[in-house]
Amino acid sequence: MNTQKQTALITGASSGIGAATARKLAAEGIRVGLAARRVDRLHGLRDEIEAAGGEALVIEMDVTDEASVSAGVGRLVEAYGTVDILFNNAGLMPVSDIDSLKTTEWHRMVDVNIKGVLNTTAAVLPYMKKQHSGHILNTSSIAGRKVFKGFTVYCATKFAVAAFSDGLRMELGAKHGIRVTCVQPGAVESELFEHISDTNYASAMENLKNETTFLKAADIANAVWYAVQQPPHVNVAEVFILPTDQEW
Repeated sequence: MNTQKQTALITGASSGIGAATARKLAAEGIRVGLAARRVDRLHGLRDEIEAAGGEALVIEMDVTDEASVSAGVGRLVEAYGTVDILFNNAGLMPVSDIDSLKTTEWHRMVDVNIKGVLNTTAAVLPYMKKQHSGHILNTSSIAGRKVFKGFTVYCATKFAVAAFSDGLRMELGAKHGIRVTCVQPGAVESELFEHISDTNYASAMENLKNETTFLKAADIANAVWYAVQQPPHVNVAEVFILPTDQEW
């Protein structure tokens, strides 16, 4: 697959999997739109990518805000003329028991993890339909395949992403030539644990790092690249990637 001069939009690009994937795709010759709210980090990432010979555009974007998403996608297309790849990666994981009634956290997860994916997908689809090609990758999780105590609402959002991804694949593939990949990581080193306000679960997740060799963000970036570089007639529908010693 010729990826030269292709353009990718990556949400949640300011850290973790998003930043690592931006580095990987840029190193492979893809122009990357770096989308997140923390633009200071994006500027640093852009400078790093450009110093290595890649191309990157900083896009301040709140995926929960349709107007912000639309404006950001418009900026990317204005700069590069197209959007060929969308990596819906922005997400939150504030774990807690349901009876703790942290409803503000629930709604925030739904807004970012589900509505954010819907908003960004809706913004790029017209461009992909027009060119009759494209690739949408959505970050779900092992929590989109099985439910874990304390992760109930997070799991619900990631099950939704998995279902949405499969429906997109069925609706967009033959009709519009658009591929869809659902990326489902297991334990990965990231900032997700920083969103956990419940002290018991925060401690438990930190202890888990001593029991399991977590994946690195770059491992997920490599998996994304594997899916992206396949020829147009090949759709890697799911990438379920775990640490070798993750038993759960």
